[in-house]
Amino acid sequence: MSPLDFLFGTTWDPQIAIRADQVAAKGAFGAVPLFAGTFLIMLIAMSVAAPVGLFSAIYLSEYASGWTRAVVKPLLEVLAGVPTVVYGFFAALTVGPLFRGFFNAVGAELVGGPLDGLGLYLMQVQNQMALVAGAVMGIMLIPFVSSLSDDILNAVPQSLRDGSLAMGATRSETVKKVVLPAALPGIMGALLLAVSRAVGETMIVTMAAGLQAKTTLNPLDTVTTVTVQIVTLLTGDQEFDSPKTLSAFGLGLALFAITLALNVVALRIVQKYREQYD
Repeated sequence: MSPLDFLFGTTWDPQIAIRADQVAAKGAFGAVPLFAGTFLIMLIAMSVAAPVGLFSAIYLSEYASGWTRAVVKPLLEVLAGVPTVVYGFFAALTVGPLFRGFFNAVGAELVGGPLDGLGLYLMQVQNQMALVAGAVMGIMLIPFVSSLSDDILNAVPQSLRDGSLAMGATRSETVKKVVLPAALPGIMGALLLAVSRAVGETMIVTMAAGLQAKTTLNPLDTVTTVTVQIVTLLTGDQEFDSPKTLSAFGLGLALFAITLALNVVALRIVQKYREQYD
């Protein structure tokens, strides 16, 4: 199987590939479904963690009283140390059934009406889906984004705030036009750390997203990710030159290259904005 077939193939089924070399040559190790599932869950997680974490950091840094900050800040740091398997159980036993019940109830209301097809689909939604894994992963990432962003905002010199307030700006205008631009490089770093954690997460995806490799943008579908498949492929005794082992190393290399590219793009954005701010 050529590298192009591996990177751009749309079929991922290692078991079929092992049973028949002819099928493997046709693209049973296509990585596109894995990267599609990885980025779908990452986008859902960041859509939860980024706004909630950033706004909570702004509140703690700029608006909260000393007592509130002394209580909330340690709690966030404690939440950051909760093992991911705990979040996985939470997703599988609590969030998944809640989401399934909600969508099944909405589907039951739509059945028989003009959206009958959508209603039938929603009634078939199961516990394991990309939305469950992404939402719980976003909750897990909130302490990372909030705690790091709070430290970065507090590192902005107080003289910048005092100068803005002295010029007649309100507290919200100072935060929006002075504090956030000055702290943008650090905030981007915090978000990149959260993205890296989301891309590399395995336990929550295994327990809440299912293990079906699909090229989809539907958050209600079951998907799998690159890291989950790497663990699955390398589980047990495998020969170094076996298709499973080689595909696992290929997935790791491709994931490293994509992560490096994202970091380079983010670094260029930060440098460009820093030049404009200076």
